[in-house]
Amino acid sequence: KAEGTSAILDAAEALGEGCEIGVYLCNGEFCSPAQAREQPLLASASNWHVLGQFACRFCREFPAVLIDIGSTTTDIIPLGPTGVEAVGATDPERLATGELVYTGIERSPVSALVRTLPWHGERCSVAQELFATAAEAYVVLGKVAEDADSTDTADGRPLTKEYSHARLARMICGDTSLVDWENTRQMAVEIRDAQLELLQAAFQQVLGRLKTDPRTIVLSGHGEFLGRLLIEKTGIDAEVSSLSESLGPELSRCAPAHALAVLARERLGQDG
Repeated sequence: KAEGTSAILDAAEALGEGCEIGVYLCNGEFCSPAQAREQPLLASASNWHVLGQFACRFCREFPAVLIDIGSTTTDIIPLGPTGVEAVGATDPERLATGELVYTGIERSPVSALVRTLPWHGERCSVAQELFATAAEAYVVLGKVAEDADSTDTADGRPLTKEYSHARLARMICGDTSLVDWENTRQMAVEIRDAQLELLQAAFQQVLGRLKTDPRTIVLSGHGEFLGRLLIEKTGIDAEVSSLSESLGPELSRCAPAHALAVLARERLGQDG
């Protein structure tokens, strides 16, 4: 992590030669690149923290929780009146506390989410290979838009319903002649539900450390729709604030970068 942080800082300094560079840390402070190199664990993965700090301004009541579901990971961050109240700081700490769940709506391998899938009324074991990802399920269910130009898929073929169907069929070592569309839809629902179970377990772990149920839940990221299902599944009665609705879907998808830009302008701009 120290080497990676230093490499990124080198690139930032080369790109911003002659400019003052501020680095956001997991303690909520900005520092110089030299200071960041001295504390790489605070600088190496601070995007979740800056988003949490920013999300507080969308909360009318506390305690609150931010649920940011992206293509690869999910952050579940407790918030208070003064900002982020997370227990973990590093990624291993956050994974252990449920504040980071390494699952997202696009890149998570299907074989990491389920062990079996339905087929002709039976349960069929899935191949332990990267044949399909969560994106297939959500394309089939209409929650992720098709993108014929995207080949960032398990087999390098486009992210369309047709190819998602084929990739899901391959999870049971089949093809579209053996797995029909209705069967594929059933597979997609089970993959979604399995991912929801992972998120619910982490969410309950975070909620268990709060003194009372959250009064506000802030949703952000490409997978806000899954966050709404999670809230419904857990039965939490809280005000839901959507960054997609407040900022627009494009900014919500890259909310940490937007949050950093806003906080940097407010804090560093005031300092001169």
